[in-house]
Parts: sequence; structure tokens; C-alpha cells
Amino acid sequence: MADDKTVTWLTQEAHDRLTAELEHLSGQGRDDIAKRIEAARDEGDLKENGGYHAAKEEQGKIEARIRQLTALLRTASVGNPADDGVVEPGMRVTARIAGELQEFLVGSREIAGDADLNVYSEASPLGSAIIGHSQGETVSYTAPNGKEITVEILKVVTFS
Repeated sequence: MADDKTVTWLTQEAHDRLTAELEHLSGQGRDDIAKRIEAARDEGDLKENGGYHAAKEEQGKIEARIRQLTALLRTASVGNPADDGVVEPGMRVTARIAGELQEFLVGSREIAGDADLNVYSEASPLGSAIIGHSQGETVSYTAPNGKEITVEILKVVTFS
């Protein structure tokens, strides 16, 4: 059983998108790369066969992504967090960080998909500082460079 630190929150849309990607990579993706490797192997000497080495490298990337998606989906929590103004994974946050206005998503990069939005893990210094805090609160944290950073949480809404 996964503990709270290994659970990844996903929207239903993100879960469906990642499930479809996993199904494609596990089926058609594997078949396609196997055919590319076989075709390159038929070209002859494998030591100087750039196509073969490129296909094998691509196969490694596909297998790594399959493992990543399998682990992520196994521990995913699917749904939308309550739109109650409290920072938690899956929330879009507008904050003034060290005097600069920023908007970002708290959670996994996988939630954001193609959205042009910075994403901070809840385990990141910023994420862990603001998790559980509410709109209107001001918190601070120590950045990796040792500098104390003040964060004024201005708006917190469910990401969609």
C-alpha cells in the first residue's frame, strides 16, 4: 500500500490521457520500435549501424516511460480537490513570492499536460511551505541557496 508521500493527485482528464499513453506505448509503441530494430538489424554490421543504435536507445526510453506511467497510475488519486481556498495538490495558486506575482500549479507536471504553467511539487521547498495554507495567508521558507523567501498566497482555485 502506498503512503501519502507516494500518492500523486491527477485530474480525471490527466488520468485518462496517461492511461491512453501507457496503452499505446505498451502495445503499438513496442511493436513499432521492435520493427525498427529488426529492420536496422537486417542492414548488417551492428557496430556501425546508427539506425540500430538509435532504435535501441528509443526502445530504452519507451520502456522507461512505461515503467514511470505504470508506477504513477498505480499510486494515483483521481478527482478534483475541494475548491476551498486551501493549497493542496491540484490547486492553481496565485502568489506574491519575494515581491513578484506568480501563478503556478501545485502537484505533478503530469497534471498540467500542455498547459503553459509552472508546476511545483508539493515536496519542493515552495510547495511544502504553502501546502495546507489558505488564500490570504503569508508564509516563508528557506530556499536551497539559504535565502529566506516570503510568499503571500493571493488566490487558490482548483486546476482545470
